Amino acid sequence: MDDSKLRELMEKIGYEFDDIKLLKEALIHRSYANEHGEIENINNERLEFLGDAVLDLISTEYIYTKEKDDNEGDLAKLKSRIISEPIFSAVSKEIALGEYLFLSNGEEITGGRDRKSILGDAFEALIGAIFMDSGFDEAKRIALKYLKDKIDNIDDLEELKDYKTLLQELFQSKFHIIPNYEILSEKGPDHNKKFEIAVKLKEEIVGIGTGTSKKEAEKNAAREAYFLFKK
Repeated sequence: MDDSKLRELMEKIGYEFDDIKLLKEALIHRSYANEHGEIENINNERLEFLGDAVLDLISTEYIYTKEKDDNEGDLAKLKSRIISEPIFSAVSKEIALGEYLFLSNGEEITGGRDRKSILGDAFEALIGAIFMDSGFDEAKRIALKYLKDKIDNIDDLEELKDYKTLLQELFQSKFHIIPNYEILSEKGPDHNKKFEIAVKLKEEIVGIGTGTSKKEAEKNAAREAYFLFKK
């Protein structure tokens, strides 16, 4: 990746690195480093570790100031929802951070640019890189630019909805039974599976979901059924 792509990303996020090497390091996945021996020891995991701690403090300070009536337990629960893969990967998708990552051929082929775990880690690494480049205030400015709205509306975020639990509660209140799930198909090699799963009310299929894991497919099936019966 040439510097023009890195500058494109800096313009997109509204922050210009003094040390562009930090940005590049934040974008290097371990798989790419392992595939390219000359940079074997350079990847984004250390910056991810740092960024996780920085984001923890940024989020804690924000909710401590905002939620003045919440006790320690309430704040801890809220923070655990914010400092999470679903939130950070959603931010990465908004930035299209996946387009800028350095990935191995294997990760590229198996959809690594859209994998939530990789995207979530990359956002943490990016914030860690900004912290190292300019300090806490700039890291906070960029982080809250993307997180503030999600924190303020966290109960409405699609990424955090537990549709399996919502559907089970709905079925128990309406029909006094719980939903059951059935795998309809399982395709692809072990490293790139595609699942299709149905959720049933007794023996009737009421929702079908697909995903790269059983958990994702079940959630999507539950979501379809939930909105069908919620009407």
